Amino acid sequence: MLLSSLRISELFISLQGEGTFVGLPTFFVRLAGCNLKCRWCDTAYAQTGGEPYTLEKIVDEWERSKKLPWVQITGGEPLLQEGVYPLMKAFLRKGATVLLETNGSLSLAQVPKEVVKIMDLKCPSSGMTDYMKWENLAFLTPKDQVKFVIANREDYEWAKSKVQELYLPYFTQVLFSPVYKVLAPQKLAEWILKDGLRVRFQLQLHKILWGDRPGV
Repeated sequence: MLLSSLRISELFISLQGEGTFVGLPTFFVRLAGCNLKCRWCDTAYAQTGGEPYTLEKIVDEWERSKKLPWVQITGGEPLLQEGVYPLMKAFLRKGATVLLETNGSLSLAQVPKEVVKIMDLKCPSSGMTDYMKWENLAFLTPKDQVKFVIANREDYEWAKSKVQELYLPYFTQVLFSPVYKVLAPQKLAEWILKDGLRVRFQLQLHKILWGDRPGV
């Protein structure tokens, strides 16, 4: 019996918009509440509020919504709520591939090892670099992902230095993404190619398809 509850901003199905699972139909669980105020946040509506859902109700919604094999738990910042851990375990027991998107400021120590962790490293323009929990890198594996969201050349040079200094591509996957409508994707692509970085360039597929519309 699942007794814990969580504050949920929204539950929805969409194509995975980022990372190595891009394009796959995914069931999204967006938790409400965040401990950071990133300059480029595109889900500010999830920083507060939310409706209470039991874990049982969340899993039931997934089972009624085509029972997709991919489940992404996101926010806000999902690790703020203790109920997220039994939620991840519940989906794993159901056989789902569970993806966790987290802002990098809270410990990954309790996240089940089977979960695919997608962790931000906040670039300088976000205003949140000082909040990064660098020891989280010890919990990342080759199946996990580190994401840099890049707004300008300063961000790029900072991200490049972290990739090289921390040997990130040798133990996890590294994603570089331009801030939507701020940095031209072509510019970021050119920088990556010129420097021969061992990173994956990515665009936000959901923004290309649906723009700024939430819940897709």
